[in-house]
Amino acid sequence: MTAAAPARPLAVVTGGTRGIGAAFSRRLIALGHQVVALYRGDDKAAAEAERASGGHLVALRVDLSRPAEVRTAGARVLDRYGPPAVLVNNAGVNRDRPFLEMTEQDWDEVLATNLSGPFHLTRALAPAMVRARRGTIVNIAATTAIRPRTSGANYCAAKAGLLQLTKCLALELAPHVRVNALLPGFTDTREVVERYGLDDPPRLKAVLATIPQGRTGTPEDIADALEYLVSDHSRYVTGQQLVVDGGHFMG
Repeated sequence: MTAAAPARPLAVVTGGTRGIGAAFSRRLIALGHQVVALYRGDDKAAAEAERASGGHLVALRVDLSRPAEVRTAGARVLDRYGPPAVLVNNAGVNRDRPFLEMTEQDWDEVLATNLSGPFHLTRALAPAMVRARRGTIVNIAATTAIRPRTSGANYCAAKAGLLQLTKCLALELAPHVRVNALLPGFTDTREVVERYGLDDPPRLKAVLATIPQGRTGTPEDIADALEYLVSDHSRYVTGQQLVVDGGHFMG
């Protein structure tokens, strides 16, 4: 049985119930979308996101590092809603450790979630988007995809791979499905604050000194960029990477 299209166009957001992902979900709802937010483990945040959405967000628990779970989730989405108008591959994990101390598990878990996860989910949903002759995919990378850092060989490699995957998909899914990458810099989320120690005033001051705009980004700053990439204003933009970092990295 063919799924009935939702009254609102569908957006699928991985990691869509916390941090930047939650800001993406809120913005897409404000733009008129019905959101399916995939999440891995925080049931409380997922329930809160559903309650706050006014019925416009459904949270679906999926471990993106497990291909079978991803395929099942993709099939459920298509069966209930049909092809998404927007797919945001946002979810990611980090297992930071100096390279000489990095374990095989540290490497495999980050690559499985941050790079293979977007591959498997896009593979599950993109055929229906191509058949529908419409759709926008935004892969959330990071400035560390183009500028390395210590203790993050796994994370940097995964995000760099995501940039190349973006370009390959932009070629192969054209002309009706656009694919771009969004690269946030230092953004004021709990995960970024904890990872970089930004709750320590001297450390925060040192980081801000490297950012021309003199502040960290907000999730809303990144959601503004997402809004551009999913809107008709970017209708002639595909295969590109948009850096949103206050000028911290200028390549």
